Amino acid sequence: MLPIKEQLHNLCLAYIDTRIATAQEALDMVNNSANEETKSSAGDKYETTREMIQQEIEKHSAAINEAIKQKQLLQQISTDKLHEIIQTGSVVITDKNIFHIAIGAGALMVQAVKYLAISPSSPIAIQMIDKQSGDTFAFNNTTHLIKEVF
Repeated sequence: MLPIKEQLHNLCLAYIDTRIATAQEALDMVNNSANEETKSSAGDKYETTREMIQQEIEKHSAAINEAIKQKQLLQQISTDKLHEIIQTGSVVITDKNIFHIAIGAGALMVQAVKYLAISPSSPIAIQMIDKQSGDTFAFNNTTHLIKEVF
């Protein structure tokens, strides 16, 4: 079970690193555009373009900062201990899906098995936190049976 947690953790880290790299690349492109923009005789057009560029810079900077925060949270998760009670870092096998509570990274494949990486603050994770094997929880009018937690 621990090797699976380690693989899931590494896939989540790779997902975050890709998000950071993509946002950084977009930010660099916007910054290059801003540096190449020259003031034309149409002052309003220049100011509008500069404002749009500034908004893009802020958007990509926010994406980078959010991804860095998620990476820091991931780095606090221990992959070398098994859980009996569902918490951040747990892998939860239900009768419907298999979840990894870490970050919202979507479907991850490990050894040909699909795991859904979800944020601890996601609505479904909130329903699972502090439960254990044998417990049930309801989400979207569907009852889920928790089969295993590790």
